[in-house]
Amino acid sequence: MKRDTRRQQIIDLLVDRGAVDVEDLARRFAVSKMTVHRDLDELEGMGLLRKVRGGASMEASAQFESDFRYRERQGLDTKQRLARAAMELVAPGMSVIVNDGSTAAVLGAMLAEIRPLTVITNNQAVIDALRNAPGITLVALGGVYSAKFNGYFGLMTEDSLARLRADIAFVSSPALDLAGVHHMDAQVIRSKRGMMAAATRRCLMVNHGRFGHGALYRLSGLDAFDTLITDAAPPPDLRAALDGAGVALTVAPPLAPSAPTEENTP
Repeated sequence: MKRDTRRQQIIDLLVDRGAVDVEDLARRFAVSKMTVHRDLDELEGMGLLRKVRGGASMEASAQFESDFRYRERQGLDTKQRLARAAMELVAPGMSVIVNDGSTAAVLGAMLAEIRPLTVITNNQAVIDALRNAPGITLVALGGVYSAKFNGYFGLMTEDSLARLRADIAFVSSPALDLAGVHHMDAQVIRSKRGMMAAATRRCLMVNHGRFGHGALYRLSGLDAFDTLITDAAPPPDLRAALDGAGVALTVAPPLAPSAPTEENTP
């Protein structure tokens, strides 16, 4: 098996499982553990995984964000709750910015329910969901495509945002603490800041499991946002900090159960 093929299969396994073991990989690919370590070192250097004792992981850390394909499989119910609550801030005729991320991707697909609407995004999943949606004016931000984040970033993205103005920006983040909002990637930080600067209102979407977490780069203070949408009440110290920063808090309610189909109706 060629090296590049083996390394791609390692990433595919991580996307599916979240973690891999060096010994298991060596047996699977019939190579030495040293070869597996070299593969993992190179993939870690590309920002595609993080090495842990005895193997590798795709779980996020303060300096590592996991692959979009892995994240989009995690916590779908929570993402739908956050997205449905965010939809309450959107009305026909508005211009809306949606950032990268798997939670934002769920929101982007829902926006097709509201029309007319202008949607500005660097998120490829949102572009795919809305490109044929009637009543949606889709502004796809240019830039360099990142497979890891499934979006577009860089100077072209930032220059495009500097020439746009929107009613609201929906920004997601994997880390939120008393010091503010954080992310692991500098390039992603710059695009999110451009989106925030281009919007009249800014809404932050964060899974409550990310409360109390930091990351390598600080995106902003809490007071940069008008609203926080999450899925559970913050701890008292964070709630006090949000109140002090003037951030409105929305705890997304559980999703309504689906109506029973005729064949399932007793």
